[in-house]
Amino acid sequence: MSNSSFKKKDITQGLSLNMGFSKNFSKKIVDDLIEILKHAIIEKGNLNLKNLGSFKIIAKKERIGRNPKTKEKFIITSRKSLSFTPSKNLLKSLNKFL
Repeated sequence: MSNSSFKKKDITQGLSLNMGFSKNFSKKIVDDLIEILKHAIIEKGNLNLKNLGSFKIIAKKERIGRNPKTKEKFIITSRKSLSFTPSKNLLKSLNKFL
């Protein structure tokens, strides 16, 4: 894979090739998995996946931002964001390859 971005399409193709599922069925599996993860994170506020890592919703406060080109100031509204912390096992396996 020469491109550094990894897309849902890549997961679908990999699942289809490795498991022998049709592309449409693989796409449905990936879409359903994403929906399940999304609902679990929203309901609980965080999600821990063993040997992968944990997702956590964090609240960001309103702040003043600045356009670096024009130096114009503007307000960045408060919002929620998602934080991912990889597990120790994932980091250990990543460091084996680097």
